[in-house]
Amino acid sequence: MTYIKDKQMSFPELADWVISRTLKAGANDCRVNLSKRRTVEINYRDHKPEVIKEATTHGLYLEVFINNRFAGKSTPDFRTSTLEGFITDLIASADLMEEDPYRTLPDPKYYSGRSDADLQLSDPDYNKLTPEERHTMAKTAEEACLQKGGKKVISVEAGEYDESYEEFVKSSNGFEGSTESTYCQVGASMTAQDEGDRRPAGYNYIGCRYRSDLPSLSEIGTVAATRTLDLLGGKKIATTKIPVILENRGAARVLGGLFDPMSGGSIQQKRSFLADKKGKSIGSKFLTVTDDPSILRGLGSKYYDSDGFPARKRDLLTEGTINEFLIDWYYGRKLGWEPTSGSIGNLIIPPGTRSVEAIMRDFPRCILITDYIGGNSNSTTGDFSVGIIGKLFEKGNFVQNVAEMNIADNHLNFWNKLIEVANDPWIYSQARLPSLVFEDVVVAGI
Repeated sequence: MTYIKDKQMSFPELADWVISRTLKAGANDCRVNLSKRRTVEINYRDHKPEVIKEATTHGLYLEVFINNRFAGKSTPDFRTSTLEGFITDLIASADLMEEDPYRTLPDPKYYSGRSDADLQLSDPDYNKLTPEERHTMAKTAEEACLQKGGKKVISVEAGEYDESYEEFVKSSNGFEGSTESTYCQVGASMTAQDEGDRRPAGYNYIGCRYRSDLPSLSEIGTVAATRTLDLLGGKKIATTKIPVILENRGAARVLGGLFDPMSGGSIQQKRSFLADKKGKSIGSKFLTVTDDPSILRGLGSKYYDSDGFPARKRDLLTEGTINEFLIDWYYGRKLGWEPTSGSIGNLIIPPGTRSVEAIMRDFPRCILITDYIGGNSNSTTGDFSVGIIGKLFEKGNFVQNVAEMNIADNHLNFWNKLIEVANDPWIYSQARLPSLVFEDVVVAGI
């Protein structure tokens, strides 16, 4: 339990104090979020530490609701003597806001049903990680990347980052929640010498809740170099309609274009191309997407959302059909809809049965998309465009690296081209997606 030096109050005690003072100052309701975050970052370049940073930050975020008006503000200062003025100023700010009858705390009935299962979000060995071990992690990844890159290396940067986080949330109408979590990431990035003045850059960064779940440090560095070397000789091909495979680790870049239009805010503000699509098909039978916030050690796992609603597993799409939108309390009230949750935990697409390698052998030609450059997705129309980097294969055999190409389509059209899902879910992400296989995609030169 974190204690505050000022009067030696714990997070729950300080939250009670803040709520009491805020209500006495004139608020009808309020919610307070108290947090503490410790971060450590170490980066190496040329076998020397380039960045060594450690920081511990505290934050208090207070929301006040008064006479159909709302205001929120944060501060890093937990001293009660300072918070008295902070609360008074925030109440005064709320009085100046326009009335908004939809801006309230949720009905307390929505707070019930939260799971008390241990999601294993906090590594019990986190505090055993020493400065020497952190340096070794970065140096090991750097050395492996340099070794694999060989004479093609221009530069390599490798690093280790870790953090611990603690929060306590309480509202004046009955919500109370707390979370403790950890995160550890190791990775490397490499710039290589290519033909002429081309300097392709690749990377591999892997993050987990528990340090013990990381791949070997040497493997992390080796993969960073391999992915960079795979960019050498990348060239355009003629504009063509061809099967493409979105590699697992980057598939969320395109899939993410569906979720802003599914949000209550986009729907209420008339900027969602999916507003009238609930219960309707927008993709092929292979497009089944689940939000599961209960995965053990999952990077998106949680007990409650920002409204205080219990996190629950839900099928957002089933075989291409939208089952549920992302509706938080505020926009649910504005729309007159039952709230679900406005946020996502872990995105899951059920894996298929075949490997990417096996799938590619079925195609005369196909492109495996391994990275993206720029891009945009229009939530109002569904149109999207993104630059791609990848590899061209014929009957499963590598032909050439592909660069300076683009795919552009509309989501309502694109997701109907999904014809298979591979068996390789990427577990080092909040989006645990397998590689996704599409037919008849137009790939054009930029």
